[in-house]
Amino acid sequence: MADAKSERVLEEDTQKGKFLTFLVGREEYGIEIKYVTEIIGGIHTITEVPEVPAYVKGIINLRGKIIPVVDVNLRFNKEARPYDDRTCIIVIDIYDLSVGLIVDHVAEVVAMADEEIAPPPDARSGFRNNYIKGIGKVGQAVKLILDCQRLLGHEDFGMHQIA
Repeated sequence: MADAKSERVLEEDTQKGKFLTFLVGREEYGIEIKYVTEIIGGIHTITEVPEVPAYVKGIINLRGKIIPVVDVNLRFNKEARPYDDRTCIIVIDIYDLSVGLIVDHVAEVVAMADEEIAPPPDARSGFRNNYIKGIGKVGQAVKLILDCQRLLGHEDFGMHQIA
């Protein structure tokens, strides 16, 4: 019988190199599948919370658990888009906190080996984005890999950013 530690290692190995991809505007992003706990089709009733940044749309009640939700378009300083039948909430767990990411459309789960992921361009090239961890190459397509710890590791959620 396998112990809990070996089961956890096995789970991590099966998730390594797998990314959930989704659209925000015309760009396709990916997040490591290990952070994703579920995908909610459609938008639940969101309760607004006062005195939070505009991109924090509020909170939802997901089977008795209160979860803050972030509109990724607004988080990236893009124009707000109306929610439609393709809008989804990706629930991720980070820093022992569940957070919902509102995205325009969930695409697919893709596997990318480490050698298929390049670091983002150097800030000296004019590319400055604190949320991009890497740039994945899948065929001719490019997927911007998000750094969930930076995306959600801000004082907005009362969390301390991990260096």
